[in-house]
Amino acid sequence: MRVVAGELRGRRIDGPEGDAIRPTTDKVRQAVFNALGSLDVVEDAVVVDLFAGSGALGIEALSRGAVRCTFVENDRRALGAMKANIEALGIGSLSRVAPIDIVRDVTSAGALRLREELSDATLVLADPPYGFQQWNEIFTAVESAAASVVFVVETESRAAPHHEVPRGWRAIRRRDYGRTTVGFFVRDGANADGS
Repeated sequence: MRVVAGELRGRRIDGPEGDAIRPTTDKVRQAVFNALGSLDVVEDAVVVDLFAGSGALGIEALSRGAVRCTFVENDRRALGAMKANIEALGIGSLSRVAPIDIVRDVTSAGALRLREELSDATLVLADPPYGFQQWNEIFTAVESAAASVVFVVETESRAAPHHEVPRGWRAIRRRDYGRTTVGFFVRDGANADGS
C-alpha cells in the first residue's frame, strides 16, 4: 500500500502479517479522501481512526493536512505495523496510538476511554472487521466528538449501517466499491460539510 496524495504521497504503508486485518485498498482510500476533500473537512482536522489496522486511513488524513490523528486499534500485530509506519513516515508528533478494544469497550466501562479519545475529533474514520454489528453503540460513542464531526464508515456492503441510520444522524453520501460500502454521516442539523 502507498499514501495516495498529499505531503507523504507515494510513501509506503506496510500492513501487519497474516490475514486478520483487511486493509483499505488504495483505490477506495483515494475515493474516500476525494469525497472528503470536496466537503473540505480534512485540512486542519482532528482525526480519530477507529479499527485503524495499519493506520492507512489516518496516515492519509495526516498527509492531506489533518493536524493530528489518534489511531485506535487493539490487535497486537496491527499495532506493531502501525507504530512502524508512523515512525518510518516521521509523523510521530502528529500521532497518538490508543490500544483500545472497541468491540469490547464500546459496550462497557471502557466506553469512557473511547469517548475521551473522540472528544475533540472533527473527522472520525471507521473500518471495522467484516461482520461488525454494534453500529448503534459506535454512533453513540462518536456523539462525544465535536458537533461538526463527519463520520466515515467503511464496511462490507451487506453489513452496512446505511439503511438504518441511528437517531440524531443522517447519511450525506454513500458509495459502493465492489463488496465495500463507504457511508458519510453528519449529525442532524449539521451541514453536509459537518459545520
